[in-house]
Amino acid sequence: MSAQYDPHASSLAGSAEPAVLQELYAIRGSIDNIDASLVYLLAERFKFTQRVGRLKAEHELPPSDPGRETAQIARLRALAEDADLEPEFAAKFLNFVIAEVIRHHQAIAGEEHDGQARHDD
Repeated sequence: MSAQYDPHASSLAGSAEPAVLQELYAIRGSIDNIDASLVYLLAERFKFTQRVGRLKAEHELPPSDPGRETAQIARLRALAEDADLEPEFAAKFLNFVIAEVIRHHQAIAGEEHDGQARHDD
């Protein structure tokens, strides 16, 4: 890990019994592990969406696919319900990710277009 991280960083020291703080730190340790996993999973996801973006750009397909996006949001909402997670939160999260993916796809398409323009000169 490149940045210094204190897993016991807290403003609560001295305001609770040591045993309570230890339990709190243990639970937060689990949360920190999940957060790290989420970051690495998102990085992997974006590697694949970059490939999709290059494929779309090479074949002059639009950066966004509204039918796919609608289906994915419905799928994530159902998964969220099954996982006992607020479906609206899951939809907002996926919409955020989709917006970022589309932004990447637009950038890739622009690079592809710029590269073609240089080759066509």
